[in-house]
Amino acid sequence: MFSYVAPEKRVPADHPLRQVRPLVDQILKEMSPQVGKLYSDIGRPSIAPERLLRALLLQIFYSIRSERLLMEQLDYNLLFRWFVGMSMDEDTWVPTVFTKNRDRLLKHAVAASFFTRVLKLAEPYLSDEHFTVDGTLIEAWASQKSFQRKDGGDGDGANFHGTERRNDTHESKTDPDAKLYRKSSGSEARLSYLGHTLVENRSGLIVGTYLTQADGHAERDAALLMLWDRRKRTARRLTLGADKGYDTAEFVKALREMNVVPHVAQNTKNRSSAIDARTTRHASYRISQAKRYRVEKPFGWMKTVGGLRKVKLRGRENLWWLFTFTAAAFNLWRIPKLRAAAC
Repeated sequence: MFSYVAPEKRVPADHPLRQVRPLVDQILKEMSPQVGKLYSDIGRPSIAPERLLRALLLQIFYSIRSERLLMEQLDYNLLFRWFVGMSMDEDTWVPTVFTKNRDRLLKHAVAASFFTRVLKLAEPYLSDEHFTVDGTLIEAWASQKSFQRKDGGDGDGANFHGTERRNDTHESKTDPDAKLYRKSSGSEARLSYLGHTLVENRSGLIVGTYLTQADGHAERDAALLMLWDRRKRTARRLTLGADKGYDTAEFVKALREMNVVPHVAQNTKNRSSAIDARTTRHASYRISQAKRYRVEKPFGWMKTVGGLRKVKLRGRENLWWLFTFTAAAFNLWRIPKLRAAAC
């Protein structure tokens, strides 16, 4: 007995991926000339880069922690096969092959191109004047024992308790780009990176991403770089909401020179704030402060659903494209909901 059933028939009509897939189809069609150059002309037949991107989206949407588990799901999950575009009897990829092709394909330029096209689809729901910025700690895939002296003076790093360890004298042997950093006073110092997002205040979508090594000035520097990219797109005066960590004279001055109104929360604890009544007396300042919570939602989604709380990739470049691609996945997941709300 034979039964011929297309995967399309097995996917419920109201499943969320049905609204996401047309968006992905449109984006990958536009990116086809760019990703087509990544095919190999020699050796075994290449796996289509478009399929790798679709599979990576599924890994993010469904919080699958490894490529091996992703390939297991892709072998028997009809929903996954339908989204990737595989037939019922098509063989899945060996996990290591998927990993190597991912390293070849998913560079920052491809992730940035994908992110830009997602924003193009979201243009009707984006604010082009009012933004909020923040950074979050991303734990590196490196243990405390790997953080050893650069000159090799303290053995294998296993017994580090009671010793002073600093980023200028120590580095991780497994991920040299990771830095020892604590987010707040009294918290544990961990080998980490900092991920930064610029969120527009209308719909809470991410319009800019940046990933840096963890240090005390990275949040403000990344904010200026992301905001400058938005500044080049419009001549209008912009507003930028941020928490107390951005309340410094140099940062506020740089924003005003860029014709950006600094809606930064005042930090008056044992110091004077760089934000005075010229800014705080306006109703727009209070609105920006009320909208600041929108920047936390993407971080929560990217860390819990997207798996960025502790990443399994090493190196700043690898994490940058993953951070950007995960931000694009968050926007993709939100766009159908915004369309439904607009209707």
